[in-house]
Amino acid sequence: MAVYQISAEHLSIEQIGEIIKTGGKLELSEDARNRIVRCREYLDKKIAKSEKPIYGVTTGFGSLCNVSIGKDHLAKLQINLMKSHACGTGDRVPNEIVKIMLLLKIQSLSYGYSGCKLDTVERLVDFFNRDVYPVVYMQGSLGASGDLVPLAHLCLPLVGMGEVEYQGKVITGAKLLQMMRWKPIQLASKEGLALLNGTQNMSAFAVWALLQSKRLSDWADRIAAMSLDAYCGLVEPFTDAVHQVRPHRGQIETASHMRQLLEGSEIVEKPKAYVQDPYSFRCVPQVHGAAKDTIAYVEQVIDTEINSATDNPTVCPDEDLIISAGNFHGEPIALPMDFLAIALSELANISERRIYKLVSGTRGLPSFLVANPGINSGFMITQYTAAAVVSLNKSLCTPSSVDSIPSCQGQEDHVSMGANAAIKLYKVVLNTERVLAIELFNAAQALQFRRPLKSSPVIERIFDQYRQSVPFIINDEVMFPHIQESVDFLRNA
Repeated sequence: MAVYQISAEHLSIEQIGEIIKTGGKLELSEDARNRIVRCREYLDKKIAKSEKPIYGVTTGFGSLCNVSIGKDHLAKLQINLMKSHACGTGDRVPNEIVKIMLLLKIQSLSYGYSGCKLDTVERLVDFFNRDVYPVVYMQGSLGASGDLVPLAHLCLPLVGMGEVEYQGKVITGAKLLQMMRWKPIQLASKEGLALLNGTQNMSAFAVWALLQSKRLSDWADRIAAMSLDAYCGLVEPFTDAVHQVRPHRGQIETASHMRQLLEGSEIVEKPKAYVQDPYSFRCVPQVHGAAKDTIAYVEQVIDTEINSATDNPTVCPDEDLIISAGNFHGEPIALPMDFLAIALSELANISERRIYKLVSGTRGLPSFLVANPGINSGFMITQYTAAAVVSLNKSLCTPSSVDSIPSCQGQEDHVSMGANAAIKLYKVVLNTERVLAIELFNAAQALQFRRPLKSSPVIERIFDQYRQSVPFIINDEVMFPHIQESVDFLRNA
């Protein structure tokens, strides 16, 4: 089992994907441990010496920042913060994303700008390594003072509160500590705020979405190539010279990928009387390419975010500063998440249009891709389903980041709504995957009507692998299991 060291070194989105996929374990590097201890020692000394109030350390929170807290109540202040902020509602955040949240919170605290104690961070590492999943709810964060609500749920089990899922069962945080023979973490000053401030909920959704987006972008090209060949489409629109005169990187990459996917196809080589395809085939490089460029941009932003300290106040021992500022604000990632949702929605949008063409009874394909239409409806309603999902995506792509509702008696008067952007992005990812799976279901069916002609070796390999899960449909049968099998294929192939 691979063990990954948490340090100030750069953490990539690909590394996170590898850790989650392989079940890797974490450990704090010596440098990270030293940073955490040094910052905590500095903060303790500063509290002891300072006569000025320190926000969130010796004062209340939000609009209560002017209420001073006595030194004998500093620990109580932090535990009260954890309890009062656990106001989540709605569906649970999936365990896979919760695990990314834990990793990102550990990473952010390890830089030594947050003031957490070492044992607090080490317990979060224990949660990660032992597959303890705090129960976190989707709704409640404004994406402004960090993800206060979801991070409260994430961290409550540290002190024996809240709930976790462990070994497939939901138990209380108190029960978990009892089972593990762990003592509750005794929060010191500032720790509750360090745990609850930050963008790790939004960022975890974004990391997950980016990992899925790259996979789906690649599948979108492969499925489009199969659909194009099944439709007897033209390969000329993917000629490199066309794209060099409009050299968007994603467009050039997509055209190149399509040429590679279709190389050696007997169907491509077949003479054709027509000179144009519909846009949903002809403009794959332009549309899929724009999505690739969007993914690359969003990845750049999220990469910066996950390698940052995003709680408040920021403790800077080297500069002898403790400053209350705004690194918790989600605006830098809220806009890109809205943008990514729009890009993925377009992959689904153009995919549904290719489905429509495949079932429309043109270019020698039977109506609704069934040999005996009339008595059989064939693939008629698969297009309806795709259209319904695409329409829902369009609603989900209304940006969350353009909204702001003041909170905390006006102290927090502009919020990012980045957590809502993250939730919508999550739904759009799943919806796009479903539409692409439906297109693959249709494309494979249509391709079989082109026999004995063969597509390219690459497409035929995909076709053969897919046929091990999903059969050719001869007469009407219940279709929804095949759609789910197609989704599973995209996830596991």
